[in-house]
Amino acid sequence: MTSSFDREMMQHCINLARQAAGKTSPNPMVGAVIVKDGQVIGEGFHPKAGQPHAEVFALKQAAEQAKGATIYISLEPCNHYGRTPPCTEALIEAQVNKVVIGMIDPDPRVSGSGVKRLQEAGIEVVVGVEEDACRRLNEGFIHRVLSKKPFGILKYAMTLDGKIATTSGHSAWITGEASRRLVHHLRASCDAVIIGGNTVRQDNPHLTSHGVSSHNPLRVVMSRSLNLPLEAHLWETSQVPTLVFTQEGMNPALQKQLLKRQVEVIELKSLSPSEVMHHLYERGFSSVLWECGGILAARAIAEGMVQKVMAFIAPKIIGGNTAPSPVGDLGLEKMTEALQLEKVTFHQIENDFVIEGYLING
Repeated sequence: MTSSFDREMMQHCINLARQAAGKTSPNPMVGAVIVKDGQVIGEGFHPKAGQPHAEVFALKQAAEQAKGATIYISLEPCNHYGRTPPCTEALIEAQVNKVVIGMIDPDPRVSGSGVKRLQEAGIEVVVGVEEDACRRLNEGFIHRVLSKKPFGILKYAMTLDGKIATTSGHSAWITGEASRRLVHHLRASCDAVIIGGNTVRQDNPHLTSHGVSSHNPLRVVMSRSLNLPLEAHLWETSQVPTLVFTQEGMNPALQKQLLKRQVEVIELKSLSPSEVMHHLYERGFSSVLWECGGILAARAIAEGMVQKVMAFIAPKIIGGNTAPSPVGDLGLEKMTEALQLEKVTFHQIENDFVIEGYLING
């Protein structure tokens, strides 16, 4: 049994951890809070890979008071030597009395061994406080560890009649300012954001977090033909990097110009969402946002590169038989073949609505 105080402290851990959203990959986001006699005496979060873990910051703040105290941690403490020493040993040395853990670490190097080491040292351990919230916090990290690929989020904005642009291709702006601000926060929590060549040509986006965070995702463009404009906001890389994937030998003149502007270009034998996601996994990325058009979105879904969908719906009607929709042809002919979402949530943002859910077997 856990108390309301336990749950409150774990939520505090989660809020601390979120301060490093988008900055910790390939590591998870973790928060820690040390409590003694009902008072918080130390807290901390993991700021980025290579930096000390959350427990270390909390223990340093608590100092000698940590002896006999309870520490709340959103993720099982590590029990191995990586870039930093094991946190289990730091907790044992500090002589904490109790460790309350949000969830077991899915990483095979840790999974369960951290709990076991603490128990062997005579420390009381409680596991599973606010576990669902802790898992949502690190859904990208969990997916990366278990599937060996980044967690894919497909985000799109559409009208009430299912259009993402007019028949002419104009799409600014479907949703309101509050929805767009939420998207900026979403970008700030991801390691990369992917679009296709059509989006570059039609929208000329910036794809930044627009100042809501100090973190901006890597901007990724997938273009098989590399038929892209010479001038685009994405080629301005002094503040935010851009990576372009294309197929071998495409448009060498433009490649030369992009390289001059510090845009990274990678040629692949076969350009596909799965190949791009594999490359981003190798870079240590955990969460990737797909903000692409319907054709590329359909390919990403078909190749299993999308796990979560966030659909922003504006109470507007555009009409048009040829106006584009969020997802292109998936080859499905019967309604019984429709892809299902689970764990669906629905909420309103000013005049817009957001439907969020997870693709079953995604």
